[in-house]
Amino acid sequence: MNFLYENCDLLNAPYEAFLFDTAKLSFPVRSHWHYFTEMIYIIEGTAFVESNEREFYVSTGDLMLFHARDIHAIYAASHRALRFLVLKFDCNRLSVKSNYTPKLSDILHYARLSGQADVFFPSDRLHGLPVRDTFELCIREINQKEYGYDVRVHAQLCSLLVEIIRIWQKDGLTVGELSPIHIGRGTSEHDIETITEYIDAHSHESIKVEALAAICHMSYSHFAKCFKEFYGRSCKEYIEFIRIEKGEELLLFTDSSLSEISQESGFSDCSHFIRTFRKWKGTTPHQYRIQQRRKSL
Repeated sequence: MNFLYENCDLLNAPYEAFLFDTAKLSFPVRSHWHYFTEMIYIIEGTAFVESNEREFYVSTGDLMLFHARDIHAIYAASHRALRFLVLKFDCNRLSVKSNYTPKLSDILHYARLSGQADVFFPSDRLHGLPVRDTFELCIREINQKEYGYDVRVHAQLCSLLVEIIRIWQKDGLTVGELSPIHIGRGTSEHDIETITEYIDAHSHESIKVEALAAICHMSYSHFAKCFKEFYGRSCKEYIEFIRIEKGEELLLFTDSSLSEISQESGFSDCSHFIRTFRKWKGTTPHQYRIQQRRKSL
């Protein structure tokens, strides 16, 4: 079973930075999620980027941000080589000492839930910002690991995120006052975060929301409320979304029949898979497979 969850060592390696070159590394980057916040900066070529049911066309000089737990993927938009810089980090490690400024992790969490903060930053919106320099400095520092490298990476990440937040503010995002639910207090956050990894690993099985609530040591109603507030959708919708994402990947990268895919993705039968896929993607699985294969020719 190909899980969407990508493990990351939040405790011992809170930062990752590297150059991704499709001429040298396995590509495409298939659907996955992790607890890191991630940013990519395109330095050569074009790509289609999927993030939580939205598709973006990105090209040289564009920046994408993926919030922690967002399902995302990167596919080729042409036959040319694609090169992009990658930064992954645990936003909970980023602290700004101030009596009036909310934590960066709180703002990112609120931005994710609000729906007011775009994750795509075309090059013309980044005019004057040293984005490439920031990425390359972080890559250099993490690779060399000289004294104080983590301090320098921390400073660069905080500076870049502040610029991103300012862009969001210009678009109307208000971060002056964040309620407890927006910053995760009082929500059994650790359990809520952990349960998505469990859902990913068991999505091909029969999953009951009541059972998930019990795993989190929460009542059904409290679990359902916290899950909706934390992820912006009901637990049932989230399970369905995960199954559709896995079904989509099997359609793209295997020759399995629809019956096999429906079973592997956790649907009760082929008809259920087809119905649900049409609801989420606006087309049948068979039509989707044909359309995507034509694009790759």
